[in-house]
Amino acid sequence: MIDVLIVGIAGGTGSGKTTFARALKESLGTDCVIVPQDSYYVANTGLPFEERLLINYDHPDALEDDLLIEHLRQLRAGEKVQVPVYDFASYARTQETVTVEPRAIVLVEGILVLTNPLLRREFDLKVFVDTDPDVRVLRRLTRDVQQRGRSLDSVRNQYLETVKPMHEAFVEPSKRYADLIVPEGGFNQAALETVAALLRQYLQGLEDEDGRRFAASTREV
Repeated sequence: MIDVLIVGIAGGTGSGKTTFARALKESLGTDCVIVPQDSYYVANTGLPFEERLLINYDHPDALEDDLLIEHLRQLRAGEKVQVPVYDFASYARTQETVTVEPRAIVLVEGILVLTNPLLRREFDLKVFVDTDPDVRVLRRLTRDVQQRGRSLDSVRNQYLETVKPMHEAFVEPSKRYADLIVPEGGFNQAALETVAALLRQYLQGLEDEDGRRFAASTREV
């Protein structure tokens, strides 16, 4: 078993939370791994494509939090997990998985990671990335059209019908559970360096503890 610190990183769509998580991962190196909540959308493989289009993917019920919680507990116990792979073009989970090995720091990022009280209990640190709505809309539009093959009309309709109402109902209220609120996410260099320094301090504490344990064991011999 290894000591694991699990960090939940929430924020609205296009807030910069993924950029923030990736920047932390780059700063912390191999001691850190990212688990995206997006990977845990309900499989929906048994539904026709037309029915998948009607699902509200911004509602907490669209996510399989139970599986995510199980995987986080396994990682904390030092076990590797098989993270699902979700295809945003087909609105369904694929047959593939990604093997994630336990690391000292696990970053869990997603718009709804702070809405479920059972999931919140798994986090040692909770971060909310707070960004102006206009900026978030433009980022979402660019991402969905360029990276996920969506049409402009479908992105606009989805935003007005589900994304905005669900943000107001679930995402924004979850901010109250955050230990840290970070404006602009990965684009806030000062906040990024502060959180990275905090996590490096945690890693240094693990190294110091390992050193003390090693010294104690050699004395016993």
